[in-house]
Amino acid sequence: MGSRFWVQCCPDIELGGYMKDETRGHEDAAQDAEACAEALESLDQIALAEIAFDDSSVDVRDEPEIEAQPDDRDAKDDGTALTEDEAGHEESECEADDRPESDTSEETILLDSLPAEDSLTRELPGLGSTPVVDETIAMGDIPLPSVPSAHEAEARHRKMSPKRRNLMVAGVVAVALVAGGAGYAAWNGYRQEQAAITAANAHTMMSVQIGVHAAGLDCSAGSKIPVQVSGQDSDGSSVSETLYVDEHGRGIKLLPGDYTFSIAGSPIAADGTIYTVPTTKAQVTIKSDGQDLSAQATFKLKVPSADTVTDDQIDAAAKYAEEGGVNSAAVAKVLQQAATARRDAAVNAVSSREAQAARDADARHKATDLYQLDIPVEWYGKVATWQNGSTLCIYLDGDTNTPLVTLVAVREGESFTPDEGDAVLGAASLGNGYTVYASGPVYPYVVPQTINGRTQDPVSTYPMDTAIELVELTTGNRYTYSQIKNVLVGKDGKADAATKLECDYLAQILMPSIKAQD
Repeated sequence: MGSRFWVQCCPDIELGGYMKDETRGHEDAAQDAEACAEALESLDQIALAEIAFDDSSVDVRDEPEIEAQPDDRDAKDDGTALTEDEAGHEESECEADDRPESDTSEETILLDSLPAEDSLTRELPGLGSTPVVDETIAMGDIPLPSVPSAHEAEARHRKMSPKRRNLMVAGVVAVALVAGGAGYAAWNGYRQEQAAITAANAHTMMSVQIGVHAAGLDCSAGSKIPVQVSGQDSDGSSVSETLYVDEHGRGIKLLPGDYTFSIAGSPIAADGTIYTVPTTKAQVTIKSDGQDLSAQATFKLKVPSADTVTDDQIDAAAKYAEEGGVNSAAVAKVLQQAATARRDAAVNAVSSREAQAARDADARHKATDLYQLDIPVEWYGKVATWQNGSTLCIYLDGDTNTPLVTLVAVREGESFTPDEGDAVLGAASLGNGYTVYASGPVYPYVVPQTINGRTQDPVSTYPMDTAIELVELTTGNRYTYSQIKNVLVGKDGKADAATKLECDYLAQILMPSIKAQD
């Protein structure tokens, strides 16, 4: 009887599949029962505010309960035939798969059939018997679905034919394939769109910016900076051209590609300034519009001394200005003239300074019959000289009675004695049998002593302005008069420190210039 049942109801499944389906049925039934228990537990946790009440009852349909059958399948596996009642019962179950489930066997279970203690008013932990809400809701107002037992869930699973399960699996696979196909189509469309954008950009001119530093350059009034560009664009074409950028490094437009940038020539500023052209080169890759390349390509154009600018530099800068650095050849010509005028003015200024220096040097240069020397630059314009034979006196300008230094040539082997009140401040051998001695008052000592009232010699009495100037001339302004008076010389009136101070200074600025006469 059992064999006939499997042949009639499930022809596409081998007989051995019966036990496999039965085992799976037990497992699925246990899972269904566990899911139902979780559903009841979650229903208990629903907040009252989340429940919408309705006057009408909601019917919850369920499968008719199937009577329990004894679990004697293990005995059937050893070859014992099914009884007629069991076979008839199984045939009725297979026939039930071919007709729709009956609605007449469904039932509704209302909450009013439950005991009063299962109402929604319940005791919460820690709150004693106090209800969560103010009033109790009649349980009959809320319908609850009937919960199938584990046996009913198992019966439902067994009632599903293999054909029906195969159709369900096929449906799920079909849905997955459709969804996957739609996703692939969307991704493929996006990829094609991006490829089209990339291809379009490869043939679009890109504006890029480089870094430039050129002091005083304003390209709205002067010329732009010529940039030599060489390399290969995205089309594979070789590129070699001169482009122009402003003082901010903007103005280059190229197709994407790999290039080498360098400064081709000098711009001309509005005042005629010419710049030194840097020799550096920069390797760059252009990928997008608006790309900032200053990190890879920055050029510094220095300003040379205007008097050193050559005609060739000016002509080259004017050529680039005319070819693209300015709007017209006329503007380029004006800038060229400005550059020339600026250079010429600088050259003239340098020449004037050199001529004046020569005159000053000539005026500072003094000569006797035995030696020659140069008045220190620090003294020039503040002192005058007189000479008598091989003796030369340098005194405070306008006051012959206030000598700073007196130079006397003495034959070697002869002694030298300075005038009264003077001290020997230095000596220079001429190498021709004579030595020149420098002597004079030690003003860093004499002046402070006079001001402090330690001398009665009226000749040594100086006005304050004169006293300060004498101290500055003989010390090179390394000390102020106040420092010499109060610190260096001090109240003790010792001259050693003051003498050394003046001797050291004269040894630096005067004595080295004393040479034998040619």
